[in-house]
Amino acid sequence: MTLAWRHLLRALYLETSTPGTPKTCPSPKGAFWTSVAKLGLHTKPSMPPCDFTPERYQSLAYDRVLEIHKQHLSPVLTAYFSEPLLLHQGHMEWLFDYEGNRYLDFFSGIVTVSVGHCHPKVNAVAQKQLGRLWHTSAVFFHPPIHEYAEKLSALLPEPLKVIFLLNSGSEANDLAMLMARAHSNNTDIISFRGAYHGCSPYTLGLTNVGFYKMELPSGMGCQSTMCPDVFRGPWGGSHCRDSPVQTIRKCSCASDCCQAKDQYIEQFKDTLSTSVAKSIAGFFAEPIQGVNGVVQYPKGFLKEAFELVRERGGVCIADEVQTGFGRLGSHFWGFQTHGVLPDIVTMAKGIGNGFPMAAVVTTPEIAKSLAKRLLHFNTFGGNPMACAIGSSVLEVIKEENLQENSQEVGTYMLLKFAKLRDEFEIVGDVRGKGLMIGIEMVKDKTSRQPLPREEVNQIHQDCKRMGLLIGRGGTFSQTFRIAPSMCITKPEVDFAVEVFRSALIQHMERQAK
Repeated sequence: MTLAWRHLLRALYLETSTPGTPKTCPSPKGAFWTSVAKLGLHTKPSMPPCDFTPERYQSLAYDRVLEIHKQHLSPVLTAYFSEPLLLHQGHMEWLFDYEGNRYLDFFSGIVTVSVGHCHPKVNAVAQKQLGRLWHTSAVFFHPPIHEYAEKLSALLPEPLKVIFLLNSGSEANDLAMLMARAHSNNTDIISFRGAYHGCSPYTLGLTNVGFYKMELPSGMGCQSTMCPDVFRGPWGGSHCRDSPVQTIRKCSCASDCCQAKDQYIEQFKDTLSTSVAKSIAGFFAEPIQGVNGVVQYPKGFLKEAFELVRERGGVCIADEVQTGFGRLGSHFWGFQTHGVLPDIVTMAKGIGNGFPMAAVVTTPEIAKSLAKRLLHFNTFGGNPMACAIGSSVLEVIKEENLQENSQEVGTYMLLKFAKLRDEFEIVGDVRGKGLMIGIEMVKDKTSRQPLPREEVNQIHQDCKRMGLLIGRGGTFSQTFRIAPSMCITKPEVDFAVEVFRSALIQHMERQAK
């Protein structure tokens, strides 16, 4: 079903349904929404319809899954919720668990499912390629890699035209680090505090989120600098962000200047003067920080920072793993929203709609610098399956106007959530752009102290219980991350906002008791 028809279906739903009428996809265990009683004094929000019936679950029992996980899989606790969600099937913006319960996925596999779970066109292309050719490695040519390279390069400005294909964002940032050092003949690389650029031994040096730091040495030659966070940082005001929603902090800046930006630039200069060599290899930046809770920088900051880095002989790397492929709405790439041109761009996640795929795009000059020093090789990078799927993702984004949808629906959602910030004292900040949104939870707006984790956990759990899946981020896991597939519609946003509001009301009632 095309996006236009799906919009129409939901519009008709809003006109014809009544608040008391439960709506659900058929499921093996019956209607999910009718099975849950009222929560306190508040009726559970009515879930929009979908046109898909999941298959009946016939795999491992839930207790057996938990047992196997405990015995044979990583002991690192990564799963959300005290009772982890066991998912069975997905369709566009919807997920279904082993009991047939339906959920609206507003985190898209950690900002990865760009065009929708099991999108029909992407599925068809994958199945066709699966029956033709899976793998060759880089020692042989195959048409899908060349077709994809031509399509991807057309979406990037000159001189970003040389593409290295890989399998994950960590791999992409690993390679970008190597490129920066090979080209500059320098070692030091700077990244923001709060940055997440991967969890490999190399990229752990760039990643500056406490959960991912080790006592053992890793990522040598990496230095952190202050994150220009206009909500939680020392400076910020009411004109700083490239977003429909600004921080509630006040400032005396005119709309065309930003004192906070100037203050943060001074901190960046201080890092260059004290923490790195006179000549550096490069600077990594996410256009919007993802894992740190959708943190946006002051307008104009990256442009000045890039100039300072280049004065030191370094190259500038834009990590588009979460922000790329139209998610931010106004532009296809996040770096374009800052008015900058990087020397290297890394990308993953949404590039393959969940299929393992990544890329590094750079200039011919930097690519040649790497080639002179290293016979770079990647066994699975650019395999026929990944490239066929990657091409179909680009086609769907264009054919279904998903970048434009991100802009329209994302702005609509940001403004809706901003009203909740005005309504609830514990909602400290709402921020973001397009379909990448952060909601930071606080004890109160004056102190901006993070809401305790156990309270945030309960709100998170309540959202899941009402059928909404959202992510978490921030230094204290205090920020809800919202990044649905780009096929999302306004009625689904209305449902999500109402669920979140209900969860906040339930939280306030618990605190009152």
